Amino acid sequence: MSSPESEERHPLADLDRVIHSPARLMVMTYLYVVDEVDYVYLTHLTGLTWGNLATHISKLEEAGYVEVEKTFVDKKPYSVIRLTKEGRKAFQEYKSKMQQVLDDLPE
Repeated sequence: MSSPESEERHPLADLDRVIHSPARLMVMTYLYVVDEVDYVYLTHLTGLTWGNLATHISKLEEAGYVEVEKTFVDKKPYSVIRLTKEGRKAFQEYKSKMQQVLDDLPE
């Protein structure tokens, strides 16, 4: 009988739960391919409400995966979101683990 320590964990067991949420995965996926994006454009891309998007962005920001730059344009608030280096690395690791899971599936 093998011990739990000697068995290799399934890649899904170690997925980053912050990224794995469908809404946050969508946000991370879009941010991965652009330098930065504003809230309005991201709400259009994701279909999330302003409040729902803000909640998910806050969780990603707390994890250190995104940074939000808030400024004013013509006296109106304007926020830009971008991936941090840590966020880009975390997304690459997430993507790699998911690819491993998909590659290991039988035909």
